[in-house]
Amino acid sequence: MFMLVRVFLAFVGLSLVSKHTWAQPYYQGKTIQMIVGYSAGGGFDAYARTIARHMGKHVPGNPSFVVENRTGAGSLIAANHLYKVSKPDGLSIGHFIGGFFLGQVLDQPGIEFDSRQFEYLGSPVVDHSVCVFTKASGITSIDTWRAAKTPVKVGGLAPGSSTPDNVTRILKEALGLPLQLVTGYKGVADIRLAAEAGELAGGCWGWDGTKRPWAKQLESREVAVVLQNWTSAHVDLPNVPLAIDQAKTDEARQLIRVGIHDQSAILRPFVLPPKTPKDKVVILKKAFMETLNDPEFKADAAKGRLDIEPVAGEEVEKIVHGLFKLAPALISRFKDILYK
Repeated sequence: MFMLVRVFLAFVGLSLVSKHTWAQPYYQGKTIQMIVGYSAGGGFDAYARTIARHMGKHVPGNPSFVVENRTGAGSLIAANHLYKVSKPDGLSIGHFIGGFFLGQVLDQPGIEFDSRQFEYLGSPVVDHSVCVFTKASGITSIDTWRAAKTPVKVGGLAPGSSTPDNVTRILKEALGLPLQLVTGYKGVADIRLAAEAGELAGGCWGWDGTKRPWAKQLESREVAVVLQNWTSAHVDLPNVPLAIDQAKTDEARQLIRVGIHDQSAILRPFVLPPKTPKDKVVILKKAFMETLNDPEFKADAAKGRLDIEPVAGEEVEKIVHGLFKLAPALISRFKDILYK
């Protein structure tokens, strides 16, 4: 009888251990890697690191997060890596520029992924693109920009990068602004450094990537925002003119609406590799949106001067898939502008 009791207790113990092990959340004790396509110090890096500090507590099992800056080709290297190399195990999240989704539609060289196969967690913000220049460049308003006697040098990252490259090319075509795009920088932080050194006059990128790192320069008026490229004025910039209001023709307005406005909601996507198991996708989508609405996260973002205007993963996916339905004539026009 004693032996039977011991065997019974041993069986119950093993069952409890097995049950406990089975019930452990998948993410318990694991680390999620967040792959950022730009260098440290820029807006993409700031959003990724701020989200990474808070998202773990919204994932069952409370995994840790690490951020890796995989730079190059305007974040195309990171996008291709996520698609081709990262395992679809729910432990890799990519954060690269959303302009490559339109780039795929336009047959942009170097794209080795199908945007329709990614899983989209969402975006933390609708991008409010601005064009900002140093005081030393002499460009202090849209009027001084138009009146420039030589092309104004502005920084870019790589062909197909929504901002700065695509925005800059579209503004040049739609508004006839005198500018020279100098592309190939690793990130917006590098463009800012080049502008401060006098190598560039400035460039066009998100307001969040300007007001935080250039806060002192804006306050001292060493840099100035001369144009904003959204449907309406940002609350911080009530007197800065809108690009759409500077357009003189219907074609120019259409180029700005489709090429800039429609891209703003998907500019900063957080993405999972194709074939990530649906249960992991559901968990991470929920955790991502909960993070963006977390009061502690919002306070941290505000401290870092990061705007938060969430776009759900379903909306990002809808916009991306809609790009593959653009009229052939408009696709041809964008190819001429963005890749000539």
